[in-house]
Amino acid sequence: MISTMTRLLSLSTAMVIATTAIAAAEPSQELIDAAKKEGALTTIALPHDWCGYGDVIASFKAKYPEITVNELNPDAGSADEVEAIKANKDNAGPQSPDVIDVGLAFGPQAKAEGLLQPYKVSTWDEIPDTIKDAEGYWYGDYYGVMSLLVNKDLVANTPKDWADLLKPEYSGQVSLAGDPRASNQAILAVLAAGLAKDAKAGKEAGEAGLSYFAELNKAGNFVPVIGKSGTLAQGSTPIVVAWDYNALSWAKTLNGNPPTEVVVPEKGVLAGVYVQAISAYAPHPNAAKLWMEHLYSDDGQLGWLKGFCHPARFNAMVKAGKVPQDLIDALPPAASYEKAYFPTLEEVDANKAAVTSAWDSVVGANVQ
Repeated sequence: MISTMTRLLSLSTAMVIATTAIAAAEPSQELIDAAKKEGALTTIALPHDWCGYGDVIASFKAKYPEITVNELNPDAGSADEVEAIKANKDNAGPQSPDVIDVGLAFGPQAKAEGLLQPYKVSTWDEIPDTIKDAEGYWYGDYYGVMSLLVNKDLVANTPKDWADLLKPEYSGQVSLAGDPRASNQAILAVLAAGLAKDAKAGKEAGEAGLSYFAELNKAGNFVPVIGKSGTLAQGSTPIVVAWDYNALSWAKTLNGNPPTEVVVPEKGVLAGVYVQAISAYAPHPNAAKLWMEHLYSDDGQLGWLKGFCHPARFNAMVKAGKVPQDLIDALPPAASYEKAYFPTLEEVDANKAAVTSAWDSVVGANVQ
């Protein structure tokens, strides 16, 4: 996957793609009218400080004021999103999500369970083949790398790597940004820790990561509290393991109070892809499709980039001259991404199974 995500298209190819995208980037008037007639869209698990979603949602509302956006449970994990579809199959009310944004492993799972419906956005060809379902049931939206967000008021020496977190000086300071039994972000944090121990991606790294967190917990360094900007600022979770885009967004929101530092570990640099999908039981299927068109338009992709995420169309848009340099400069150094490992879907699935099934027995920390 890393070769696909990092390989730049040739200029001639990019010009062809850009021309095609420009010609087909706008949703049809028929779709717009149908979505407006439905009058609503229900999303789930989209915190406004995650990947710039606050502005992305606001721009959708501004463009289509006739469509009311109902936002369910912003802090839900990927597993919760899938369960929300299952629990509301026969419910056309406000608790039934139209769309989901989940970790890579959860897209194929939801498709296999018959929970999704296919739809290919206008800019489909610019989404790398390795991060989309060929039939259009799910497709990659953005990616980032696992990082450490540090409260510098409470942490004198900024940890530079996973091994550092085991030191006594970080007693009662390290947390995950989710429950590793349900949150894709936390599940992949365990994989990253396993990779840092030179384990092979997949089940082996998942088990090595569990062993690492068991050691971290035994040492008294692990805090079983879901880390966020608020808990970091309050001091209950001085170090939070989170995607770089979350860490950078939280740091921006905190605005120096307290001072923070975002670090991409030297080893175990893991990239994580998230995917979009439409519920097979969506009460507002046309609004859901229009939402997808918005997300994968130039404006939507740049909205995610402003939230420090690498959007799926990043390479093609850079080549077409559509990405302002200041947005690229706001991201961590390119070298951090050059070392990133993009696990295959099979490796992500194997890690997920290892982590979710054995976290309680191996680590024994009830994260909440």
